[in-house]
Amino acid sequence: MLLRSIAAPLTSIKGIGDETGRILARLGITNVAGLLTHYPRDWKDWSVRVPISEFHRAQVCTEVTVVGRDWKGGGAKAVLIVYVEDESGRAALVYFNCSKRPWLEKQFVPGERFRVWGHFEYKFGGIQSTSFEIEPATGDDSVAPIRPVYSLSAGLTQAKLRGFVGRAVEKYVDDIENELPGELLSRDGLLSKSAAIKAIHFPGSVAELEAAKRTLVYEELFYLGMIVGMRAMSRKGRSLPGKSGGRVSLSPLQERLIERLPFSLTQGQREAVGEINEDIARGGFSMSRLLQGDVGSGKTLVSFLAALRVVDDGAQAVLMAPTELLARQHAESAARLLEPLGLRIAYLTGNIKTAGRKELLRHLAAGEIDIAVGTHALFSKNVVYKNLKLVVIDEQHRFGVIQRSLIMEKGSNPHLLMMSATPIPRTLAMTVFGDMDVSVIRDLPPGRKPIKTHLAKESSEDRVYDFVRRKLESGSQAYFVYPLIENALLESGEDPESKDARNAALKDVVSMAERLAKEVFPGFAVALVHSRLDDDEKRQTMERFRAGEIKVLVATSVVEVGVDVPNANCMVIEHAERFGLSALHQLRGRVGRGQEQAYCFLVYSDELTEDGKARLKVMLESTDGFVIAEEDLRLRGPGQITGTEQSGYLRLGIADPIHDIEVLAKARADAFFVLENDPGFVLEDHRVIARVLDEAPPFSSMML
Repeated sequence: MLLRSIAAPLTSIKGIGDETGRILARLGITNVAGLLTHYPRDWKDWSVRVPISEFHRAQVCTEVTVVGRDWKGGGAKAVLIVYVEDESGRAALVYFNCSKRPWLEKQFVPGERFRVWGHFEYKFGGIQSTSFEIEPATGDDSVAPIRPVYSLSAGLTQAKLRGFVGRAVEKYVDDIENELPGELLSRDGLLSKSAAIKAIHFPGSVAELEAAKRTLVYEELFYLGMIVGMRAMSRKGRSLPGKSGGRVSLSPLQERLIERLPFSLTQGQREAVGEINEDIARGGFSMSRLLQGDVGSGKTLVSFLAALRVVDDGAQAVLMAPTELLARQHAESAARLLEPLGLRIAYLTGNIKTAGRKELLRHLAAGEIDIAVGTHALFSKNVVYKNLKLVVIDEQHRFGVIQRSLIMEKGSNPHLLMMSATPIPRTLAMTVFGDMDVSVIRDLPPGRKPIKTHLAKESSEDRVYDFVRRKLESGSQAYFVYPLIENALLESGEDPESKDARNAALKDVVSMAERLAKEVFPGFAVALVHSRLDDDEKRQTMERFRAGEIKVLVATSVVEVGVDVPNANCMVIEHAERFGLSALHQLRGRVGRGQEQAYCFLVYSDELTEDGKARLKVMLESTDGFVIAEEDLRLRGPGQITGTEQSGYLRLGIADPIHDIEVLAKARADAFFVLENDPGFVLEDHRVIARVLDEAPPFSSMML
């Protein structure tokens, strides 16, 4: 039988009753299959001894003798301290809340020997541990040297959970069938599924444990590749992501726009347009493509060319942006580039007044508007399109599953083009967006100079101000970015050592706009932009900044995307350690959009740790958004970058797509090969995959 089909109740395992079942359910374990796939988070190897004196380099793993006991406090908060020693030194084992465990003291009789494993530290004048495991030292060599360490829930101990898993393994593991094709098991020397499950929980050696890990990691990622591939195949027939044929020629409107441009498309832009045209021209399925590229790579122009392709076919397109500021800029660019070609452009947001809105909606429904640009208002209930065939979503990670589905429902199976100015690391591109085709623009328009980045301590910020002042005097403009709008803690009177008081030391955009205008740059026009301002005020401020009337724009990260002011050549980000690397890269990309040399200053706290400085040095050493995104992924995890934090996505049992990237690539290639050459493998022999496919949402939509 297949492991995932073992739906036997937990109560079939000796020792698990209704109450224990409820405790296990908090860990997501609801049946025997869930118990067997609750893989250990670590393993302790009793064969590798680490004495007490070596506590600073590794977890202690040693045999000790009890030399004394002591009680601290009383009542419900009574603390039992057990003093132990090995040949290298003495330590204290600390048990909290012992009032309900009086038997503990009787267990630790001076002179008795125990095995101890855990984290120790030097504290209160001695070596001690509050996180450890202990068991009698039996001297029995038959005791398994490698023990699993599981994630627990209140009411469980490692010993209890090991016992439950051990009984489940003994009762069910021999009947578990292989799920991977036999030729893949043989090719890579992988274990059988039953042997892998047994060894992952109770390995006989380190080599056996590593073989079990290798087997189960590969299997999980192979089936992840299967599900991704089947998603793509169900959407676009037998073709899988990355499979393409010949290029399709430009449409008439595309040719006319390119002829009017005062510059040539980059190689990356030409390739992306060709891939999009091929998708749209191919009948029988709708395009689902991710267009990613670094800041300033020209993705918006590619999206306009994609829209022209469907307009040439007599259809409509929409471009949806997450903010009115960005949507308005796209609408203005579309009007400037596309209206001379005879296209009819509309701008639609929630702030469009009733009278004008009614007329605009009438034209949309009649097909008298070719391209609509806007925000969430594009999928409002009363918005109807005559023939919507292309949906372009900019800054896709800022939209949720429901929002994307609502705009897609406005058309009849329209094409989807999602754009990301935050380069997606290779790992996530193969997982989160694995069922989509991906176009990457790696090159920048010719003539762009690399932005010079500098790190500066907060105590040295006056030198930064002096540099920016000289640039302003020469005619440039500058951004100053802060993490807070207003710091309500400044007058809080908190304990100066509290977290809130430390936050009170953070500069905020409102107070700094006033200080920069009055004290730092009194001879230059300074203005403020943040998300709480009225949309008209924000729009007018940005217009004045683009026109050069405002020389210093003080803002929050609202200017992270979509703001294009070629004359702005200085970006100062204060409290830079408070931003993710990808956000810093996006903000840095707001400058350097003209021909002049641009500069970015990352101002950080004087108390920043060495690890924090090392993180910021990534920005100093690289201007490649893909390199920075990989490092951001390593530091912050996938949820922060893609917006998948709340979706539960990437909850694999043992595989880690970040750590196991090479295995992921190999398993994906194998899965796609099987799908193309042996489709019956999934549909007949492995019905569980078809079931998972039916139950799971599309991978490219699993972002809430």
